[in-house]
Amino acid sequence: MNASGTGEPPEEASGDGRFAVREGSRGGVVVLSLAGELDHDTAEPLREALARHTGTGAGRVLVDLSGLTFCDSTGLNVLLHARLAAHDTGGSIELAGLRPPVARMFEITGAHTVFRVHAGLDEALARERPA
Repeated sequence: MNASGTGEPPEEASGDGRFAVREGSRGGVVVLSLAGELDHDTAEPLREALARHTGTGAGRVLVDLSGLTFCDSTGLNVLLHARLAAHDTGGSIELAGLRPPVARMFEITGAHTVFRVHAGLDEALARERPA
């Protein structure tokens, strides 16, 4: 049992101060919680975290964007490439908690149509993985 008493592995964080990725697991679902500004200069920790989980056939990876204040085309491309990699191994990348500035970018580009998008983390975790 970890410090939070959940029995899940402890969360790990990586980032540079402007952006952070917190990795954890809830109910067998990999959860990546993002915070700060995701752009060309900060995307590498997310790219690495997604590669760790999509390359191993982790199944369902849930990316919590509720702490993200900015996302440029680099961040969007990292998520889109991870979605394809997950799909190729039978997994999925789902998004939760898009705040207005980030949600707008997903809507303008049409990217919201290729991801399963949830209002929040709790809603996403309550749903079954898509078939």
